[in-house]
Amino acid sequence: MMQGLLKETSIYNYKLLAVKVKKRGEKMASVINDKNGRKRIGFTAGDGSRKTLRLGKATLRQAEAIKTKIEQLVLAATGITGVIDDETAKWLTGLDEVMYDKLAAVGLVAPRTSTTLGAFIDAYISERHDVKKGTRTVYRHTRRNLIAFFGKDKPLRDISEDDADRWRLFLLEQGLSENTTRRRSAIAKQFFKTALKRKLVNSNPFADLKVSVKGNVEKFHFVTPQEAKKVFDACPDIQWRLIFALSRYGGLRCPSEHLALTWADIDWEHSRMTVRASKTEHCEGDGVRICPIFPELLPYLRDAFEEAEEGEQFVITRYRQANVNLRTQLLRIIRKAGLKPWPKLFQNLRATRQTELCQKFPEHVVCDWIGNSPSVAREHYLRTTDEHFEQAIRPDGVTSEAAQNPTQQMSELSRKQSHTVFESAFCDIKQGPARLCEAPLGRVGFEPT
Repeated sequence: MMQGLLKETSIYNYKLLAVKVKKRGEKMASVINDKNGRKRIGFTAGDGSRKTLRLGKATLRQAEAIKTKIEQLVLAATGITGVIDDETAKWLTGLDEVMYDKLAAVGLVAPRTSTTLGAFIDAYISERHDVKKGTRTVYRHTRRNLIAFFGKDKPLRDISEDDADRWRLFLLEQGLSENTTRRRSAIAKQFFKTALKRKLVNSNPFADLKVSVKGNVEKFHFVTPQEAKKVFDACPDIQWRLIFALSRYGGLRCPSEHLALTWADIDWEHSRMTVRASKTEHCEGDGVRICPIFPELLPYLRDAFEEAEEGEQFVITRYRQANVNLRTQLLRIIRKAGLKPWPKLFQNLRATRQTELCQKFPEHVVCDWIGNSPSVAREHYLRTTDEHFEQAIRPDGVTSEAAQNPTQQMSELSRKQSHTVFESAFCDIKQGPARLCEAPLGRVGFEPT
């Protein structure tokens, strides 16, 4: 009964309001044209006061549509309809923050509660089932940096472009490199791009931050054949020698491409191997590429094959646990070899190999083998070495040590070993096909002896 009485009172008050408005010759809501195409809507609020909502530049049709919605909101606020109709409610949901705030400022709607930084990022990460575990880890690194600077309860809408600039300086002050700072700025930009799509913010404060990663010449190190030999001698077992060889002479990404390699991927007959890259599996070709079994790599691959148990599927078997940190172990091996660890341990092995191969083969061929694009190779992999300078200043274009170059010696030795391996495998070809491996799970192909 009380609710009915209140409703009747509200209707009565609104009718009185409508009568007063009519006597003054006013409308409940009207479109007012200003200069330069700007428009505003004047309307009578439930308390009888006259208020104005500025639209800025808008067409008459747009202004009339908004005027109709305002009238519906006034009816709901005064109790004439009691609730906002579905069409108006849907319209409110789709409004950006600027327009919604204007409605709230004139009392037509309640102010929106701003989503906090911590809650939004946590929800975003939990929703991203389409990305790999490693990518989610990268998201969490950026979340940690954002929370450390802003606090988890910081409203998204309160973060400005100036705040974003100061956050970037904060990352550098924490000791992060320029490239790491750019990567985390890109993730922050990605977070707020989603918030902008969901109309949780008016703009993306991280939009103007530099996010493109640049090659860092200071962190490039060419791992010479002499250094590689010392590391091989310090490796504790055949599996570690193969891990190092796959990086230094195969150019594979470690650990993802190493651990994905199976014996079924090894084509002994044609000296090729199939490499699967999880990093580029979303690209054309599903991240699968065919690489040569380079002569320098062959001996280490053959040793691992001879050591593998029958039926073994994976080439690398002893370091597959999630808690194994290959980088930490390689650091120990390098120090044991009497060498100073170089920056970016595994990437510099890939970069060294690509630099070597580009001296012998066309760039597009090497990029197909290594699994990157020419632009990425030029920016992050290919570098000028001391050997390039030495070769350039000699009249014959040959370095003084070319005749005894360890790489050439190793390649020649590997070719001889490779010839011996395949000659042994095919020596009885006239009597019948070479012996096939009978392992049920892998090791498919011609088995070297």
